[in-house]
Amino acid sequence: MQAYLPVIIIVIYLALLLGMAMFSGKLFRGTSKDYFVASNSIGPFMLLMSVFGTTMTAFALVGSTSKAFTLGVGTYGLMASSSGLIHAACFFLIGIKVWAIAKRHGYVTQIQFFRNRFESNALGYLLFPILVLLVIPYLLIGVIGASKTMFGLTKAKGPNPGMFPELFESTGGAIPPWLTGAVVCIVVLCYIFAGGSRAAAWANTFQTIVFMVMGVLAFTLISKELGGLQAAIEGAKDTHLVRTQSGHIGVHPITFLTYMFIPLSVGMFPHLFQHWLTAKSAKSFRLTVIAHPICIMIVWVPCVLIGIWATGQLSAQTNPGTVLSIMVVKLIGNPVIVGLVTAGILAAIMSSLDSQFLCLGTIFTNDIVLHNSKKRRSDKEIVKIARMFVIGIVVLTYILSLVLYDKSVFDLAVWCFSGFAALTPLVLAALYWKGATKLGAFASVIATVIAWAYFFHKSGYGGEYTVNHIMPAAICWVVGAVVMIVVSLITPKPSSATLRKFF
Repeated sequence: MQAYLPVIIIVIYLALLLGMAMFSGKLFRGTSKDYFVASNSIGPFMLLMSVFGTTMTAFALVGSTSKAFTLGVGTYGLMASSSGLIHAACFFLIGIKVWAIAKRHGYVTQIQFFRNRFESNALGYLLFPILVLLVIPYLLIGVIGASKTMFGLTKAKGPNPGMFPELFESTGGAIPPWLTGAVVCIVVLCYIFAGGSRAAAWANTFQTIVFMVMGVLAFTLISKELGGLQAAIEGAKDTHLVRTQSGHIGVHPITFLTYMFIPLSVGMFPHLFQHWLTAKSAKSFRLTVIAHPICIMIVWVPCVLIGIWATGQLSAQTNPGTVLSIMVVKLIGNPVIVGLVTAGILAAIMSSLDSQFLCLGTIFTNDIVLHNSKKRRSDKEIVKIARMFVIGIVVLTYILSLVLYDKSVFDLAVWCFSGFAALTPLVLAALYWKGATKLGAFASVIATVIAWAYFFHKSGYGGEYTVNHIMPAAICWVVGAVVMIVVSLITPKPSSATLRKFF
């Protein structure tokens, strides 16, 4: 019985999450606005927790640990330190301004904002498939990360068989990816159905607290088991770490510098845009801007250090995606703590999935079905349409997670974030440049997508890739910005009515 305790604790955690989210669903007011943006009623603390929980995915926990296992301490600098500052800057420079405009004009999606700002319905139809195709890899990161975590928790340990040898013979007794993926998708789907963005905000708050506390707990117990911080660091090995062609370990300085473009992705995340719109007032952003960098440090430092320490504990042939769960099981030992820490990992993963599923249903309903539709629909019909589309996206994500299970969570995330980051010249121009034009927006988006697709192809569709050590995200961003400026300067300017409306 004791051997099954970690899985039992995880099941209890999922049941508690469902119960709490279902309770929040009872607060659902029945309107489409409440389903999509919680009637703009979310206060400072819940906004911080939901925004931070949405940005911290399997990429931050499973991905950072696995990357530190192969790359070293430079992993922290690649994303965490720059993200702390750049995310906060995006919330301040983009989030607050977008919230004010959206509340004034009743927008619930970023496509509605771009359509009106650039006076173009067609721009919305161009952006919709691009945003959906970029969000789907983000969803895959979560489902694959959860599956790898549970597989690592329940797999065979040395001479001992996996946790469920009679049930899952094909995986040596480990819980197979198809089962973990199905459970995670179903749980998230249940509370998205129950209360939309309000249920997601409540669930994200709960899950963010859980994974932050459990991350610190895992870090403390693992370091103690290894003899303290100094002993753990001294036990790490550099033989596991990837070396460049010149022979040095770590990241090339140019690569390190151009990685700083990737955190700009938060400025164009459609699910983050939707969280911004749930804020009660502009003052609600204050805590998020100040505390977000601190929260990032609390999560990333333990995960990166655990990945480094693992080099002295695990063989170089260990699957990097399972390093975090193996370290937790191997060094903590206590099944109750193992279950709680693993539940924390799943909490981080699921706190992003719900927002992403919901945002896709929101933009499909408002920007495709309802836009320019002459048919009047009740709030009940509108919410039903969103829910049906979410089901379709969940099923598609689940199937793709099984097909692409062997992909690196970190590398897949980098390509997803690179695409969103490369689109940020669009939102910056829309907010801060009166001379940005419709044709400039079209040209910028198309040029960015072509550049991103070219580099994605060159990478082997999701592998590590740089151009003379420059991250593709930086090149794509510059392409989008230059094209926006050049085309806007030579094409007709927005109408005076539009400029008065947005400036």
